[in-house]
Amino acid sequence: MRSPRIEINLKKIAHNARALVNLYGSNGIKISGVTKAICGHSEIAATLLQSGIKTLADSRLENIINMRKNGIKAQFLLLRGPMLSQTEQVVKTADCSLNSEITVLKSLSKFALKLGVVHQVILMVELGDLREGLMPDDLNKTITQLLALKGVKLIGLGTNLACLGGVIPDEIKMSQLSSIARSTEKKFGIKLKIISGGNSANYQWFKHNTTVGLVNNLRLGESIFLGCETIHRKPIPGLFTDAFELVAEIIEVQQKPSRPFGSKGQNASGDTPSFKDRGAMKRAILGIGQQDVNITGLTPISDISIIAASSDHIVIDVHESNLKVGQEVRFQINYNALLSLMTSSYVSKLMI
Repeated sequence: MRSPRIEINLKKIAHNARALVNLYGSNGIKISGVTKAICGHSEIAATLLQSGIKTLADSRLENIINMRKNGIKAQFLLLRGPMLSQTEQVVKTADCSLNSEITVLKSLSKFALKLGVVHQVILMVELGDLREGLMPDDLNKTITQLLALKGVKLIGLGTNLACLGGVIPDEIKMSQLSSIARSTEKKFGIKLKIISGGNSANYQWFKHNTTVGLVNNLRLGESIFLGCETIHRKPIPGLFTDAFELVAEIIEVQQKPSRPFGSKGQNASGDTPSFKDRGAMKRAILGIGQQDVNITGLTPISDISIIAASSDHIVIDVHESNLKVGQEVRFQINYNALLSLMTSSYVSKLMI
């Protein structure tokens, strides 16, 4: 079997997706399944749809295009604010997009009119994480301009937290979003279809509050695929945390010193590493490296430990195990490792 590979358990993903649809749905919140970490993989996307998710959200137009080409029929949301240079393709490809720039909205309007379609828009509001979003004081001005445009339709407001600045989507932040939504509806005499409160980081807020205000949408990726919330990376009860596993093959096993010897400078990554002298040790090399995976996101399943890595190799301490060349070792992965592994064309994807 080809190595390295990431083994993907579709049944576990389906279980997680159904459980989260039911959990959040119990209080009126619908889920948008975020497909960016899986690079819009069509089999996984289909699994999300079969599990009760109606909207698929991705940051990359290429992923949405590929899903459509592979027969995935869903509402598609572009997560990352559209590039001005891509607005025509955004209108052609996505049903809806998150936005915060009036210049981009005007361009979306132009191409929507040209193509004879209506492109739906969710305006993002900045609530402290300092990534995308309009400052609340600037929101009314932008909405006034947006409502005057043809070809684009404002369907909701959203916010993003716990991604760049680590700001927690707590009761205060979610109440603030609901308050902004209420005042927007009242001021402009409109009804907003979607109030998107955030992402997998919203789990603790949801579990500890009996009311969710006007929030009726969350954009979930990590909690579906890895079964955890993203404030403390703790498992969500009842969900699988091992739907994805990395499998790598051993290409060398040798007894070697534990410290490099000779004059030292920078390594291939530009670092000057230090190693503790533990005497002679049994070391193995895996046929995968930093070009393929974020090494810090790997947790060995068996009794081994990672010593170091370069672009094409991971060096491991095999401890007392009797591992041999040609054998495989397994790792659980975090979200950053999942992103890099799914993106790497050198890592095969095996559906289970």
